[in-house]
Amino acid sequence: MQRREFLRGAAVTGAALAVSPSISMAAEAKKVKRRSEFAMDFATAQNAITNGKKAVMSDKVELKVPEIAENGKVVPVKVTVNHPMENGNYIKSINVLTTKNGNARSANVFLTPANGEAYFSTRIKLGGTQEVVAIAETSKGEYLMAKKSVKVTIGGCGWLNHFDKKQKRYT
Repeated sequence: MQRREFLRGAAVTGAALAVSPSISMAAEAKKVKRRSEFAMDFATAQNAITNGKKAVMSDKVELKVPEIAENGKVVPVKVTVNHPMENGNYIKSINVLTTKNGNARSANVFLTPANGEAYFSTRIKLGGTQEVVAIAETSKGEYLMAKKSVKVTIGGCGWLNHFDKKQKRYT
């Protein structure tokens, strides 16, 4: 009889030890904000890209985004930079940033003269109405910029932008 009691006690103790770390880890996970260690706000991201230099607004950077995005999960972005793409004078990178997302860096593209044209197209995620900014770096160390505002709606209806918990409906 002693052997059975010993085995039963060992099984209960083992189960308790196996479950307790996962319970404590789950509690800790709830406390931690889920954000990448590489996430940056807009000012920090812009500073990291330009190495502290000032990015200049330029007509050479053509940023195409919709004025109103029906779905913030898939917002199309097209960036074209009207600049030569020849050895010693080309666009090195095109960076797409957002001003209010948790992580401002949406896309980074690196180019060479072999690309022939400084053009990039993608879809990005926007957490709400905000500005989308494109920063192009030239091979000479200059930073050219363009920005446009995008209004993000819910279901395509701009006036449905706030969920009232008491009324349980969008207002």
